[in-house]
Amino acid sequence: MSGQLSEPSLTQQDLQAIDDCWNRIGIHGERSCPLLAEHIHCRNCSVYSAAATRLLDRYSLAQEHRVQGHTLEAHSEIKTRSILVFRLGEEWLGLPTRCLVEVAPLQAIHSLPHQRSRALLGVVNVRGALVACLSLVELLGLDSSPAVTHSVRIVPRMLIVAAQGGPVVVPVDEVDGIHAMDERALDSASGAGHQTHARFTRGVLQWKARSLRLLDEDQLLSAVNRSLT
Repeated sequence: MSGQLSEPSLTQQDLQAIDDCWNRIGIHGERSCPLLAEHIHCRNCSVYSAAATRLLDRYSLAQEHRVQGHTLEAHSEIKTRSILVFRLGEEWLGLPTRCLVEVAPLQAIHSLPHQRSRALLGVVNVRGALVACLSLVELLGLDSSPAVTHSVRIVPRMLIVAAQGGPVVVPVDEVDGIHAMDERALDSASGAGHQTHARFTRGVLQWKARSLRLLDEDQLLSAVNRSLT
């Protein structure tokens, strides 16, 4: 088996997963879309902007894998793991990308009557499918007060995570990106995990002048499943 990593193909894989309605019934198609009268042009429609954001996110992920592949070829002795870095309030957290389905734009959350869990915020419409939306702030027991920030470029996002019963959505305040981190540093931080009593946490890693809390995805997804039953 070759050790060479293949780069993800955006044109073949990701474009096929997106309904390019603007080319069928929109401004570049037969113009039968009922939303055209309101938006005038497809670029003003939320469906178009959500598709563009998804493509950019996938492109960023593909670039991350490409850079990681070149790094592994140049330094084969260094093993890395893919970690999504994001922020909730004042705290930066890391989650292994193997349980991540997608980073999506922020969507409206529709509350449910008689919710059974404090962590269950409601449901979100993800490309026509209703997906449960949970609060990581509640699950992790974090401070719910918003962080003070002076940047106008920070865009809240939603993480779509693969849980046992299907995908769930969790809102986050900011996504830094997906990073290939040295396994030795991650294992060292996890080895010291018993020193922290933070919920669902493997350990704490000093990364880019930040204190990064590494989440235990197994414990976290187990808590997610309990919140939905």
